[in-house]
Formats: sequence, C-alpha cells, structure tokens
Amino acid sequence: MKLRVFLFLLTAFFSAPLCAAEQTPVELEGVGIEEQLGKLLSTELSFFDEAGKEVWLKSYMDGQHPLILAFVYYECPNLCTFVLNALTDALKDLSWTPGKEFQAVMVSINPKETPELAAAKKASHLEALGKPTAASGWHFLTGEEIHIKALADQAGFHYIYDPVEEQYAHAATLIILTPDGRISRYLYGIQYPPRDVKLALLEATEGKIGNIIDRFMLFCYHYDPKGKKYALMATRLMKGGAAVTVLVILTFIFKLRRK
Repeated sequence: MKLRVFLFLLTAFFSAPLCAAEQTPVELEGVGIEEQLGKLLSTELSFFDEAGKEVWLKSYMDGQHPLILAFVYYECPNLCTFVLNALTDALKDLSWTPGKEFQAVMVSINPKETPELAAAKKASHLEALGKPTAASGWHFLTGEEIHIKALADQAGFHYIYDPVEEQYAHAATLIILTPDGRISRYLYGIQYPPRDVKLALLEATEGKIGNIIDRFMLFCYHYDPKGKKYALMATRLMKGGAAVTVLVILTFIFKLRRK
C-alpha cells in the first residue's frame, strides 16, 4: 500500500476534522465504515476454519455470549498487523478469555488465502497472547469472495483491492456483535483499550455477563461517538457511588439488628 494511503488510514479515526479537510486519495474512494448499528447479520454465510472445515457464522453464536468480529487479511503487510497486534494486547490485559465470556472471529477479506495460512496466523497470536484456552474461542477464517463480500457489506465494512500494489485498502475496526448477531458497537483505530473492549462486550449483552463490578462499570461509562471511545459520566458515578454507600449502610444496620 502506498505510504500516503497507509498514513491516511492510520489517521482517519484520530483526526477527523483534518481528514475531512483533505481530499481523499483516489486509492481510498469507496473505502471506509458505514455503521449499521442494530443490524442483524446473516449467520447462514459459510467460511472455512483453520483446519479447512466449512463453518457457519452461527456456529460461534450461542445466544448468550457476544462476539468480536474483525475483517483483516493474513498476508497484509501494514494495517492488519496493527489491528491484530492491538487486539492481542487488549486480550492480554482483559480478565475475560475468548471461548469463555465471548467469541472472537477474524475473517480474511482475501479469498485467495488458505486455512493453512489462517492456522499459522492464529498460532502466532495465541503464542503472543499466552492464554492457551483462548484457542477454542479465537477463530481465523477464510472463505469464498461472495460470502466475504456479503458479510462485509452487511457490516458496512467497505474495502477495495489495488491491483497495482497487489494489496487491499481497508479501514481498521473491531465490530462487536450481540449474542444473536446484531451489530452493537464499532471500535475504531489501531489501539483498543481493554476497558473499552470489556465495556463494549458488556453493552452487547446488556450487562448479562460479568460480575457486579463489571456491571457497575457499564453503569458509569457511556460511549462517546465523537471521541469514538467510552467516557466516564460524573453524574452516573456519583449516583452509583451513592447507591453503593446506601447499600453498605443498610447492610451494616441489618447486621446490627440481627445481633
């Protein structure tokens, strides 16, 4: 990918006013994210897992746990490496593990890539993650172009192939899905704070996963669409703190009355 195209993609979600003022490079026309919040993705599209077995998107949805979806390609020399490395770093610091509290599915946008290549990429990132049990919940898929394109279009993920550079131009984002396959949140850029990832997963299940502290976090934070991140709400924090204080006092009084 040409240097100016790559730099444009890197800055696209961190300096919106600047990018809006600049003319979009010709190579990036038609590339970007068109948010489809609330949209139910087709779970009947088929792909191939790392072992070459045909699988369907619904295989990773049990109706209880959310899903992280990312469109990448495994031989990408630039942006995909940042996305996958950033996701790996986020999962390292996350108290939750793929396959237990959520599923993570990477879909290659290059139909020429093979399950063998996907398996090698998965092994590399699992080793970097250092959580062996994550293997059951972190999936690296390949597929036919018609199914890849159909899923990407449904998710609003628009990309193009540059035959001159022999590379794909695409944006950097994680897409958070509800347990039934609806789009809940987009996390942009090449850095994904563990807190934001956890909050997005909590939000996707309306707080039905995690402990009471996790649910308290969801109460105190809200998603800032302009900053494209979760921000602490002071008023909610004060209300939440007051509620906890009242609960502690009531518990103390109850214990005294029992004595």
